[in-house]
Amino acid sequence: MLRIKKLDIFVLKSFLLLFCGTFFICLFIFMMQFLWRYVDELVGKGLDMNVLAQFFFYSGLTLIPISLPLAILLAALMTFGNFGERYELLSMKAAGIPLLRIMASVVIFSIFLGGMSFFFQNVIGPKAQKQLWTLLVSMKQKSPEVDIPEGVFYSDIEGYNIYVKKKDKDTGMLKDVLIYNFSDGFENAHIVWAEEGKLELTADKQHLYLHLYNGEQFENLKSQSVISQNVPYRRETFKEKHTLIKFDSEFNMVDGSFLDRRSDIKNMREISVAIDSLIAYGDSVGRAMHAETMQLTYKPAQLSSSDSIKLQKEHITVVNVDSVYNSMTSAEKLKTVTATKNRLSSLASDWNMKSYITQNTDSDIRSHQSDWHKKITLSLACIIFFFIGAPLGAIIRKGGLGMPVVISIIIFLIYYIVDSGATRIAKSGEMNIMLGTWMSTIVLAPLGAFFTYKSNKDSAVFNADMYIMFFRKLFGIRISRHMFKKEVIIHNPTYKEDWEVLEDICNSCEQYARTHRLLGLPNYIQIFTNNKHDDVIKDINQKMENTIEDLSNTKDHIILNYMNNYPFLSTTAHKSLFDNRWLNLLVGIVIPAGLLVYLHIWRYRIRLDKDLKTIIKTSRDIQEQIKNQHLY
Repeated sequence: MLRIKKLDIFVLKSFLLLFCGTFFICLFIFMMQFLWRYVDELVGKGLDMNVLAQFFFYSGLTLIPISLPLAILLAALMTFGNFGERYELLSMKAAGIPLLRIMASVVIFSIFLGGMSFFFQNVIGPKAQKQLWTLLVSMKQKSPEVDIPEGVFYSDIEGYNIYVKKKDKDTGMLKDVLIYNFSDGFENAHIVWAEEGKLELTADKQHLYLHLYNGEQFENLKSQSVISQNVPYRRETFKEKHTLIKFDSEFNMVDGSFLDRRSDIKNMREISVAIDSLIAYGDSVGRAMHAETMQLTYKPAQLSSSDSIKLQKEHITVVNVDSVYNSMTSAEKLKTVTATKNRLSSLASDWNMKSYITQNTDSDIRSHQSDWHKKITLSLACIIFFFIGAPLGAIIRKGGLGMPVVISIIIFLIYYIVDSGATRIAKSGEMNIMLGTWMSTIVLAPLGAFFTYKSNKDSAVFNADMYIMFFRKLFGIRISRHMFKKEVIIHNPTYKEDWEVLEDICNSCEQYARTHRLLGLPNYIQIFTNNKHDDVIKDINQKMENTIEDLSNTKDHIILNYMNNYPFLSTTAHKSLFDNRWLNLLVGIVIPAGLLVYLHIWRYRIRLDKDLKTIIKTSRDIQEQIKNQHLY
């Protein structure tokens, strides 16, 4: 018992050391990817280190749940890959400890990590997500630092376009400055050109103080000339000019209350309450729209008193609209059609606006439902990824950062593509929201169970020869014989007996080919009712293989070359699929499947006919060579 406890500590310690490293690497990668999405909006705004530290802290907290599954997958692959590469796993199994028992301590730890992931998503994540989005909006709204480049128009100051031809980096003086001031509107633009200038920030950081030297100012005076078509302007020459430009460079945190509608800043209880509220709101809006539509759009036609009296006298209860329309004059028809068209266009616009309201509410409901389920599926991903990574590591037996990293990236990409694609489709309303959110779990959970079962049974999942053999059988591709002269021959072939066996094989093949019309279409009913084995072909195949085995000891190169022409016979492919007659009947009744099986069997019958002819010819050639060389 003490040995098992020490083994648990050893396995868990090995996993923890790798997990700590892979977790921080994965978290760093996801943080850089998140930062890359917003880098263009954050760079050049002179943000304090305190603000940047908050940004990285909150983004790190929100990205912990997505980093955990990948870190567990990579750490499990590396841990058990190292065990396999160093033959430690083999030693554990040789001691009678099954793989599931070896993984027990890490399984418990993975379940603990799944619980921690759920805690982060449900308790810490929503608060951190709200703070992060509030911080991002505040950072986006902060004015950029004034860093006017050379040779291009700078438009980050609201209402101004500034062009500087050259800057003196030592003194901060701007050369050949051109300023377009649109603060009073485009029609009242002020254009200022100066030979030199300097830009400073005021002490309260609320304004820019602009010093201009040796320049001219042009001002459009259109607002002062309303009647005249000529637009006057004013031109001013100055030696020195100073002006203030409103520019708030302070970082101000915005109120985050506008984010309360987002589903990713709520825990599961708040999401459930929000879903109930949204459903109640959607129902009330739908009922109000239905009542309005029934009252205004589908209201019964109002007839005049004279028309009502006329219909009553003629005992007409149903009005024929076509006859009424045909009785109209051309002008009345045109007027009626135009009015109907305008009415339909108005109704279509009204319904489009109403559908936008309902669609927006439905989208919010689906988004909340998806985030509710996502908190569970992302937690389960920690456990599922372990049961994928640990068995895979035990199977491939490769540690380090080579093969495990490649496999981890491939598996995580499959998970991410399936999860993001199915979730997006579910949120659009084209798929059940629960099915879409759980799609990644549905796909990967059986994969983890399969790998765990195969590794526990020591199955060769990644044995290429096994898959090559399977596809060869599936498509009927056979390998060729490769007979060669043995360096050491213990027993010489019994050529006389082999000659007689070859003669018997030839006679059996000719007799079988005469009695079975292999090239003709087989009887469909007989194929699916006859479940007996073909003992004749099995006997031919057995005699042929025994003779080949005996003749492989020959020193004659010609006989060895002839034997390479012998095919590998398939003794059952030209018969029914199953030994059970009722199963064969069931396949035959299902027409598409039965037809495919029938054509498959016919194909193998044609190939068997060709193989029998090849066996006869090859056997005759070997008999002739034995006779010519007087080997018996």
